[in-house]
Parts: sequence; C-alpha cells; structure tokens
Amino acid sequence: MGPLATLPVFFDLAGRRAIMVGGGDGAAWKAELLAAAGAVVDLYVPADQLGEEMASLLNAPTAAGDIRHHDRPWAVDVFAGAAIAVGDLEGESEAQAFACAARAAGVPVNVVDKPAFCDFRFGSIVNRSPVVVGISTDGAAPILGQAIRRRIETLLPPGLSDWAALAARTRAAVMERLAPGPARRAFWERFADWALTTRAPHADAEDDVRRLVGELAASSAAGGRVTLVGAGPGEAELLTLKAVRALQAADVILFDDLVSDDILELARREAKRLLVGKRASRESCRQEDINRLMVQFAKAGKHVVRLKSGDVSVFGRAGEELAELRRQGIPAAIVPGITAASALAAAFGVSLTHRDRAQQLRLVTGHSQKGGLPEDLDWPALADAHATTIFYMGGRMAARIAARLVAEGLPADTPVAVAANLSRADETRAAGRLSELGAIVERIGVDRPILIGIGRVFEEAAAAQPTAELDQAASA
Repeated sequence: MGPLATLPVFFDLAGRRAIMVGGGDGAAWKAELLAAAGAVVDLYVPADQLGEEMASLLNAPTAAGDIRHHDRPWAVDVFAGAAIAVGDLEGESEAQAFACAARAAGVPVNVVDKPAFCDFRFGSIVNRSPVVVGISTDGAAPILGQAIRRRIETLLPPGLSDWAALAARTRAAVMERLAPGPARRAFWERFADWALTTRAPHADAEDDVRRLVGELAASSAAGGRVTLVGAGPGEAELLTLKAVRALQAADVILFDDLVSDDILELARREAKRLLVGKRASRESCRQEDINRLMVQFAKAGKHVVRLKSGDVSVFGRAGEELAELRRQGIPAAIVPGITAASALAAAFGVSLTHRDRAQQLRLVTGHSQKGGLPEDLDWPALADAHATTIFYMGGRMAARIAARLVAEGLPADTPVAVAANLSRADETRAAGRLSELGAIVERIGVDRPILIGIGRVFEEAAAAQPTAELDQAASA
C-alpha cells in the first residue's frame, strides 16, 4: 500500500462524552454530527454567545445521542472522561490552549479550520447508516471532497440502509451455514447486487435471503447467473449507474471488441475478462461458443456479465442468449444501455423525432445474415420522407442502401448523417445527401463501426457541411 495522508477510521461514540466548545454555525454542525453518532455532547458556551443555528439545535430533538448545554466557558476540568473534543474558536491563543488541554487529558482534539491544532479531521459524509462513507482530502481541497461525496451519493441508492439492516439480521445464518470461500462470497455478491440495484427490500426479501443461503449451502454453484449489460456507444461516462454496479460485481466478463478499455477499467479487478467480439470481415467468436461460455461459467457459480456495445436489446443478439440461458435454467437479467442511434442524435445535435420533420423512427439492420443487402425489409415503407431511419452495421452496404431507397422513391437529396466510433476520442462525423452516401462512408472508412442516419431531421447538418467530413468529436 502506498503512503496515506491520514488514517481513515470509524470511531464508535455511542453513549460516550464529547466536548464541544463554540456557539456558531460551524459548532452547531459539529455538535449535530457528534450527536447523530450517538455521543453525549457537552456544549460549553455562555448563553449570550449562542448563534441562531445552535439555539435551534438545542431546542430540537436529536435522532441519537444528546446535547447538553453548559452556560459557561470551557476549562481544563471539562475533559475528564471525554472520548473526543471539538472547538470552534477564532483566536489562535485560545485554540492552542484548548488543544493543549485536551491533549494533556489524553483526548483527541479538533479545532475547526485550524489544522495545526487537530489530531483528526472531519471529512464529507455519505450517510446510508449503518453504511457510512467518509471522504477526506487531508484539508487540501474541501470542495473537491464535497464533489466526490455528491458523485458517491448518486451511486448509493437510498434504500441501502434497509439492506444493511437486513444483512445484520441474517448475518448469523450466513456465517453458520456457509463455509468461507466460494459459497459465502457468492452469497454476499448476490446480496450486494440486490442492495445496489433495488430501491428497498420488499416484504419477502428476508425469505429470499434465507432461501439463497439454503441453496448455496447445498451447492455453491447455486449463485451462478448472467447479466446482459449495455455498454453504450463507447464513452465510459455514458454507462448507466446500474451497468457500473454490474461490472463491479462480476466474476467473469464476456465483452465485445467494440467495448472501450475505459469501460473495462470500471470492472472489478479480480474479474476474468474474455473478448468474444463479432465483427464483419474478421475472424470472430461464434454465437454458440459465447452461449457455451455463459452457461459454463454460470453453472460453476459465477456471476457472468455479457457486456455488449450499445443497448443489449438493439441488434445485440440478446434473444438467442436469453433463450439458451432459459433452456439451461440460469437466472438472467438485462441492464439496458444507450443505443448508438441516441449517440448519433447527440453528435449532430438533432431530435430524431422532430415533430415537423419525422413522424416515425426506425432502427434497421444494414446487412443480412449472409452479409448482403437485407431483402426481407419493407423497402417501399422505408422510402418515407416523413420518417427518420437509422441503419446499423451498414457501412459496406451504404451505396446499395442509397440506390435502393432512391429506386423506391426517396428523393436523392434527402439529408444523411454518418458517424464512426461514436462518443469516442476518434469519433468522425460527416453529412450530405442520399445520392452521396456511398462516397461519404468510403471517405470515413467502411472498416470502422459505422452508423447511418437518413431523414429530414439532418437537414441543417447536411446544409452546413455538404459532403464534407466534420471535425472529430475530440476537437469539436
């Protein structure tokens, strides 16, 4: 382990004395915090020095602990038997005297906003008690600590407190029935998955927990399951929170080759990662092999994450995988992702369903199972000037797609938008007209992951940059 600026510890103050000096807002916040941790807070400050916040706090009931006001200044005799001391003192000399008196009595001390007189510091707190997260920047950047707290707040659902309480009630049964090792770890991984993906325990949650304990006691492989996760178009920040939680709970990750390294970095370090991507014109893993791997690892008791680019349910062959998992009796869940069509709209700054230009939105595959132009599509219906059509995986078919749509009656000057590697550092975009679609795609590169948008919603992009390649997103 590298050097630590401070040692993070969690101090049990339940029923213990805490000394608080000061009557201002800072002192009120610290007194409330100490009482919330169960401390009996002895507040030493003359009544005429009580601020509005502190006066209100003294008149309000405390959720835990207690606050007792002593209408007098502090003195060296107040520290006897105290567990902790906090002072909100303006003058340097009084702050130094307070710190020295506390230390002489063997009491850890904190003087608000005066690091030289502090044995410990208060950080930012995320409260999901009994789950408590503390964040410290060692006093260097308190605002950064608050920003980190806000980020963590979004990751931890409010119902986590109830799940932690449920864990406390069932922990004895878990420790008694499940031996250390795979079975116990499988239980806690499943429990954590419930806690982080469910708003609050439902009425039968405790029965479900005890049932899982019984199943794992009979066979550690009972914990095996598969989660199909949408990785979005590429940028890690476009992952959903639920997707991040799944990655951090995975034992095995089977990922497509369009999934970025930044996204894989969010996974649990111990997770086994296997590339199973399928790309046109490249040697790739067969769908049967992917299905076999999912089943194999899940039946060994692993949590398998099948990580797909874009959205799981949009041209991701999820149907075949789910069908196989059902046949094998393996629990499966889906975590949706941002599909590439949404990323295309964001890249060009358009609404795909602008009410004045498009009454329909269609997501269409750009090639058949045999690799050619799909002949089973309703091409006359696709040649609708009042719809937006997004072709996935259509790079090599671009010229043929354009010719077929024009032949079916779609005007050759219909706007088109093309993008490769959406939301990534090397994203490239271009706009133009339907008659130029093949040339635009050739210029961008048919071997890259291409998305094609056709419809009047792209008119401004086509008019502003006719047939010209736009700047890469990284430099936009």
